[in-house]
Amino acid sequence: MGITEKIAGEKITLAHGSGGIQMHNLIRSLFQKRFRNEWLDQMSDSAVIGNPVGDGDALCFTTDSYVVSPLFFPGGDIGKLAVCGTVNDLAVEGATPLFLSCGFIVEEGCEILVLEKVADSMADAARAAGVKIVAGDFKVVEKGKADSIFINTSGIGRRSRSRCFGREHIRAGDKVLINGFIGEHGAAVMAARGNFDLQSDIKSDCAPLNGIISDMLAVSEGIRFMRDPTRGGIATTLNEIAEGANFGITLDEAALPLRDDVKAACEILGFDPLYLANEGKVIAIVSAEDSSCVLDAMRSHTLGRESRIIGEVTASHAGRVVMKTLLGAHRIIDMLSGEQLPRIC
Repeated sequence: MGITEKIAGEKITLAHGSGGIQMHNLIRSLFQKRFRNEWLDQMSDSAVIGNPVGDGDALCFTTDSYVVSPLFFPGGDIGKLAVCGTVNDLAVEGATPLFLSCGFIVEEGCEILVLEKVADSMADAARAAGVKIVAGDFKVVEKGKADSIFINTSGIGRRSRSRCFGREHIRAGDKVLINGFIGEHGAAVMAARGNFDLQSDIKSDCAPLNGIISDMLAVSEGIRFMRDPTRGGIATTLNEIAEGANFGITLDEAALPLRDDVKAACEILGFDPLYLANEGKVIAIVSAEDSSCVLDAMRSHTLGRESRIIGEVTASHAGRVVMKTLLGAHRIIDMLSGEQLPRIC
């Protein structure tokens, strides 16, 4: 039975946009099946497409769309998020982000002052990341046909051909590093929606990662793989890394950097911080011998003061992510199933 027959009558749900197992399966079975090619099949945050005009550095290309609700939240807004998210997708491929495009879909009735504020934020974020917005598009739809503002951004970056990243380079014994506290973006957006009586100072971690990643690459050739754990959180990202591989990943719960206010919010609302979105974090898989120097480089950057080694690649439980709990037991960490928090980015 083909995919058309299998999904006939089924409809898209919010869970299909969660970054979890439903979205993962939809992308592979519907889109990748139809569009597949050598670049798309990399299934990375950015396509490494080589250099069609010469033998220099490789070009990297990425695109993303942003529908976060509300538009403004502690620590950022949809404009900053759109720029940082696209910059970060290039940076985790080891690329230097260069150029962005931006496409706006705006609902009739949106206040021009709101649009100006979003555009100002995008300009500020682009300057902070050292990228140029060089192309764009603007469309308006009837009132009720969208939700104020949606943004699409695409980005082009350049990566040295000598840099090789990929799951195929990961080995047992490699260390799992992250540059700070988890779940802050998800918790900040959740609080900003006002659906819950949360009194906190949680701010989104939304930030461009190309600076800290450049510092990491400068000190080590032992960085095997990087990914920014956005939708679905670190649990889903690590599952994507381990899926179908001949290695497993073990997390150490005691080492996870988690702010008390994020932990408290999750306990009150029944969320798991492992699945909350991040917008200023990089997970790096690094050789054991280089993990200390990479960690030092991360901690020397303003976005990495709380960097930690949070786990290790293992030869056991291949294809699985397992966490050593505070009690010394082990539990399997699956990819996000369902929708924990929609419209998060």
